[in-house]
Amino acid sequence: MLDPAVKIQIMNAVDKAFDDQTKVLADLVRIPSTRFQEAPAQDMMARLFKEDALSVDRWQVKIDDLKHLPGYSPHSLDYDDAWNVVGSWRPSSPKGRTLILNGHIDVVPEGPHEMWSRNPFEPAIKDGWMYGRGAGDMKAGLILNVYALRALRALGYQPAADVYQQSVVEEECTGNGALACLQRGYRADAALIPEPSGGTLTVAQVGVMWFQVKVTGHPVHVYKADAGSNAIESAYRLIQQLRELEKKWNAKKAHDNHFHDHHHPVNFNVGKIAGGDWASSVPSWCTFDMRVGVLPSQTLKECRQEIEDLIRHAAKNDSFLSNSPPTVSWEGFQAEPFVLQNHEEARGVLAGAHQTVFGAELPDRRSTGTTDARFFGLYAGLPALVYGPESDDIHGFDERVNLESVRKITQATALFIAEWCGLQKV
Repeated sequence: MLDPAVKIQIMNAVDKAFDDQTKVLADLVRIPSTRFQEAPAQDMMARLFKEDALSVDRWQVKIDDLKHLPGYSPHSLDYDDAWNVVGSWRPSSPKGRTLILNGHIDVVPEGPHEMWSRNPFEPAIKDGWMYGRGAGDMKAGLILNVYALRALRALGYQPAADVYQQSVVEEECTGNGALACLQRGYRADAALIPEPSGGTLTVAQVGVMWFQVKVTGHPVHVYKADAGSNAIESAYRLIQQLRELEKKWNAKKAHDNHFHDHHHPVNFNVGKIAGGDWASSVPSWCTFDMRVGVLPSQTLKECRQEIEDLIRHAAKNDSFLSNSPPTVSWEGFQAEPFVLQNHEEARGVLAGAHQTVFGAELPDRRSTGTTDARFFGLYAGLPALVYGPESDDIHGFDERVNLESVRKITQATALFIAEWCGLQKV
């Protein structure tokens, strides 16, 4: 057990460097790191790891290395500029329990800039919140991992066991970046992922699947529209049928141990749609992309089959689509649901750190989204703790992270590392 005086010293060391931590976070938010544009931000992470005298491993993610592995999500786009970065601390005489500190560098598209209150990649602080795309999801987490370890070093300590700081790509669309870390051989006794969770521990998360439906129509001039078949309107009818399936899956929550009391755990979202070529022509094509949630009591295989069966059945009742059925393709997230297992020891250490900082018990949380925790828990068999700061409007306009929450989660993370890994004098 950590000496109470050492705990106070660690927390004070975090406070002393917090202004610098905030500035570094702002620098990272300034670097747009949407998918396929992450390399400059990864360069910055590599520099931070080098400053801390960590061994830096920077490598290109390759589909051929991953596509045979459980948890892989299919992706047809180019991976030529997809880079992971890991900074490793390996003591000469390791004694404690090893740890992965994982975070993702990729952020979702920011959307029209005019719909933000300010430039999404120009961080601003107002009323104790930092605004900017990725500030909460999850660059604050990446940087607090760095500064949690820096707080220990400032006191003349290093972890007594191996610690791997991971900055990965693809969390927002496949998770293949985290999978690439497993493929490369990174393992530990636990993983801590500071995704924005408001100081709670995520004990269950839904699965997530992406798919695209392609619908064909019969084009004619609009003056005789009733002689054609409108692909956009057909797609709309299919979407309405999928909404009925969403209701059916949500009804299954009654039998789910983790989400039975959640008001709406399964969400279907039409995230993209395109179709037609000319306003005065009946459209001959339409595609829409959908994201769906999957309860822990379901499997991806059965859910994919249900979706394909529904679309096939709906097409049979359409005079045109019965002869030109829509096609369904699965690309992007094929993320299994994940329930935290074998975590009592790690949770106990985290709960103690949280109690010290917040003066309260560590709350549990069930998430209707997915995180990279599933890779460590399902495919590496280690406790994967998702515990991060308070954020607001992630994936939306004016995304922000609460800086006081970041400070406290940094303190709790530093205490967790010290207790979990043990400490040794430099």
